Amino acid sequence: MKIIIDEFIESLKERQASANTLASYERDIVQFDKYFESKNKKIFDLTKEDMQEYINHLIAEGKSNSTISRSTASIKSFYRYLVNKKLAEVNIADKIEVPKVDRKEPLILTEKEIERLLEQPDLSELKGQRDKTMLEILYATGIRVTELISLRLEDVNLTNGYIRVKKKNSERHIPLGNLALKCLKEYINKVRPLLIRTEEEKTLFINTNGQKMTRQGYWKILKQYKEQAKIDKDITPHTIRHSFAVHMLQNGAEIKTVQELLGHTDVASTMMYTQMANMNLKDDYFKSHPRA
Repeated sequence: MKIIIDEFIESLKERQASANTLASYERDIVQFDKYFESKNKKIFDLTKEDMQEYINHLIAEGKSNSTISRSTASIKSFYRYLVNKKLAEVNIADKIEVPKVDRKEPLILTEKEIERLLEQPDLSELKGQRDKTMLEILYATGIRVTELISLRLEDVNLTNGYIRVKKKNSERHIPLGNLALKCLKEYINKVRPLLIRTEEEKTLFINTNGQKMTRQGYWKILKQYKEQAKIDKDITPHTIRHSFAVHMLQNGAEIKTVQELLGHTDVASTMMYTQMANMNLKDDYFKSHPRA
């Protein structure tokens, strides 16, 4: 079965699925396979009743509704592949009932909390200057952390002050605020040359080993600065993206503009920020300390 699962994951790679998506799909399907292997059942012979049994098993295990929904989606995609390859007769996960996922409002930092976070990197160190630049770009542009660590030198236009973010068959040009642009210029001209081990490396942000930064690596960096800033909220890199969107709307940006900057194909995905933008999250601090 491992060969079939590997072939399926490879097919997702060919469709340019993200590394995070690939890892989630593989984990969900392997767990699904192991469950039925323990019952001496083969994936090819399972029924919709078996699929419902598996969902009930996940519920009994105390898995969250979002985890069960994601796992079901992974299995449904896998069975679509099996049916297309004529390895299974039906997609047993098709039209299966799963627990409803309660949509939670994204966690937002206030502008003052963002400011405290941005003040944490030690600018006397190369690592601190790199981290400061990455934080400034995240907040100035609202890009995803995977987009941030995937940036290459060729994606930066210092003259016109923007970065190019590529995703599958599309790309968007996102302007940088004055402070983010200043930090980026300093990083590229003075810091990055001292971090890289070879001129062949074209990734923009490099870790202390001279290699491309990873999502996990950046998550640890953010957690460190969050603790230093004494921010009690359990934030992630995506929290900065959410905060960017809300703060943009609070400061008068049009919903269409925020949609384009975030790279949302559907404006409905951006609309969830409008209600949050009306909440009392603004700080007087930023009125006298603009970042652009």
